[in-house]
Amino acid sequence: MRPGRNRGWLLRLVIAFSFAQGAVSMARPAVSYRALALGADERAIGVIAGVYALLPLFAAVPLGRRTDQGRCAPLLPVGVVLIAGGCALSGLANSLVTMAVWSGVMGLGHLSFVIGAQSLVARQSAPHEHDRNFGHFTIGASLGQLIGPIAAGALIGGPDMARTSALALVVAGAGAAVAFTSLWRIERPVDPESRTEQGERVPVHRILRTRGVPGGILISLAVLSATDILTAYLPVVGEDRGIAPTVIGLLLSLRAAATIACRLVMTPMLRWLGRTALLTVTCVLGAVLCAGIAVPVPVWALALMLAALGFCLGVGQPLSMTTVVHAAPDDARSTALALRLTGNRLGQVAAPAAAGLVAGVAGVAAPFVMLGALLLVSSGIALRSPVAPAGESGGAERSAGQPGGKERSAGRRGSRIGAVLSRKRDI
Repeated sequence: MRPGRNRGWLLRLVIAFSFAQGAVSMARPAVSYRALALGADERAIGVIAGVYALLPLFAAVPLGRRTDQGRCAPLLPVGVVLIAGGCALSGLANSLVTMAVWSGVMGLGHLSFVIGAQSLVARQSAPHEHDRNFGHFTIGASLGQLIGPIAAGALIGGPDMARTSALALVVAGAGAAVAFTSLWRIERPVDPESRTEQGERVPVHRILRTRGVPGGILISLAVLSATDILTAYLPVVGEDRGIAPTVIGLLLSLRAAATIACRLVMTPMLRWLGRTALLTVTCVLGAVLCAGIAVPVPVWALALMLAALGFCLGVGQPLSMTTVVHAAPDDARSTALALRLTGNRLGQVAAPAAAGLVAGVAGVAAPFVMLGALLLVSSGIALRSPVAPAGESGGAERSAGQPGGKERSAGRRGSRIGAVLSRKRDI
């Protein structure tokens, strides 16, 4: 079946991603509250949040290589198992070190699921559908980020914070397991020849030098770091300002709801502004709003800032996926997406550690000022690295001297015509 037909698989993928991401989004603040109950300080919270990204940091590229050479779907159930196990076992852990280990397992599961899911969207969507389908796919993440913190806030509280946070982590593990129900026959049959006649692997350094790939990676890193630290450190800010865990959960979910709203209206925004301007404007606004969280304000003002911030952060992830997929060589798209996720995980390792140091020195709200600076830098990257439309991507830049070069050289003349036609479709 050709890409672009029958999007029932996309709906089931969004449902599965909603449960998997919901479990992670429920577990992340629960881990922070449980660590606080076990005696952790701001630095320890930053270390635990960083370990969540440490194992995935080394696994992303090998998993991407494997997916380029085979099927995407097997990574999905593997990811669900690791997420469910990491959540539940974090709830049973009684030391900060053990919690950090199981947090890393949860992060590895999330990475496996996301690589498989993003590769599936890239492979089973027509080029002009990537913006829309990646936007719809990331709605699954936003739904999970909406429901997870509410569920965590509803369960966590009272005098025994250690017990209620452990309960929230076990429930998160059970919720992740529900994702299995949507994963049956989600990938279309793959033509064996399309997987075997690929020639040599594209070197990583060549992928990273392709125009559009570095910019997409860096923007994604900044946006995800902002979302991740917001999830991990808003509970700490709430404790410092006397905001109840239930209210913090609602605030995080409000941010996620605004992100969903952003992705539902992304297509008209792209028509109006274009990719480069949309990325630049939302990153600048996100920088200002992140820095504003550091200012002690009433809860209603904090809610307004988080809603606007969620809307701005909703742009970066899907458009960075499209950027990387369109720029990368066709037979290295999963590896390019994995490199993007490696960048994300680098941010998730470095940013929480830096946030922990900054919080220990300058106070619990200071990491949000750091995030504002990071988003401001990413806005400059978006402005200086305009996104090429599909058809002008790195995937078309193959020389005739490579394996299969004659066929590619002959097809390139046709692709130039297709690139001109596709510009009207690729918003």
